[in-house]
Amino acid sequence: MSAKKTDFIVTDLISKIFQRKTIMDKLPSQRELAGLYHVSRFTIQKVMSRLQSIGLIYMTQGDGTYVNKRALGHPMVYNSLTEVPYDELRSKLIYLKQVEPSSELQRIFNLKTGQKLWEFRRIRIVRYEISQVETGWMPLALFPGLNKDVLEDSIQNYALQQKYRIAYFITNYHAGALDAEHAELLGSKKGVPAMEITSRGVLRDGSIFVYSRIRALQYECTYVSPFNKDVFLSRREKPDDPA
Repeated sequence: MSAKKTDFIVTDLISKIFQRKTIMDKLPSQRELAGLYHVSRFTIQKVMSRLQSIGLIYMTQGDGTYVNKRALGHPMVYNSLTEVPYDELRSKLIYLKQVEPSSELQRIFNLKTGQKLWEFRRIRIVRYEISQVETGWMPLALFPGLNKDVLEDSIQNYALQQKYRIAYFITNYHAGALDAEHAELLGSKKGVPAMEITSRGVLRDGSIFVYSRIRALQYECTYVSPFNKDVFLSRREKPDDPA
């Protein structure tokens, strides 16, 4: 079965789960889903594995597959990394060093004169293939003990261990092409299309705890976001004509 068919079933089930119409608390059996989508049960098992890895469903042995209701009340994004189980995702650190912030980074982190940042670069390896290069910065004052082990594991988990409360991430996606430096790290060629991703992690007190720039190959992303009527209507309003 083609990857496109699997992707369609994943997206369609996400839609039906959030619609809360045909799927409520419990999903149909794998046999029923295979018949509904005219695919093999093996394909459905792959779909279930992806939905489980992004935290949208959970399975109870002997009882079936259920919707994780805690995932429904918030905007959801799943992408090429969030659907990969952690045991199939690795990070390898290229460097970690303390740096004086540029004026741009100083503004992003709202730093005072003399405050330094950690700068790191790591490659993300998905199922034994290098898929991303990430260059990032974190405040030295917030994370004095940052090290190789942390960056080859999980920055978010480390922040939580340090008792910081993560509020949200602001992420920008831009279609671009690989430069020579990133092409070499990714084992690709200069000029090959790539996704350029810029992300800011924000704590509950408004502080930026990580800022990163990522170059990714074969990147996909799906959003489920609430409709904001007030914002929509305000954009539809026409400005008053000048007197």
